[in-house]
Amino acid sequence: MFLIGYFLQALAGLLHVLLSAVIIIVIARAVLSWVSPDPYNPIVRIIIQLSEPLLYPLRRRIPAFGGMDISPMLVILGAYFLDDFIVPSLQRIALNLLV
Repeated sequence: MFLIGYFLQALAGLLHVLLSAVIIIVIARAVLSWVSPDPYNPIVRIIIQLSEPLLYPLRRRIPAFGGMDISPMLVILGAYFLDDFIVPSLQRIALNLLV
């Protein structure tokens, strides 16, 4: 059972890193929306390509409130929730399997 415990521990760590990256990318996308960046800049293009699959489904379903797009805030809240709920749960399960 220790092998499954170590696997779950590694999975929790990887999930934490991925969710942190999602938060950083969505914040960068929101900051880019406040300025007019060069659309041909490779960093801007990467940020847009990475964030659009996360933001577009919410934009399609939730209307903008007073012209303000709240989809980045919802994605960040969802990522924080998953990081605070699923990651510690996986770590607790892994710890119980290792003891």
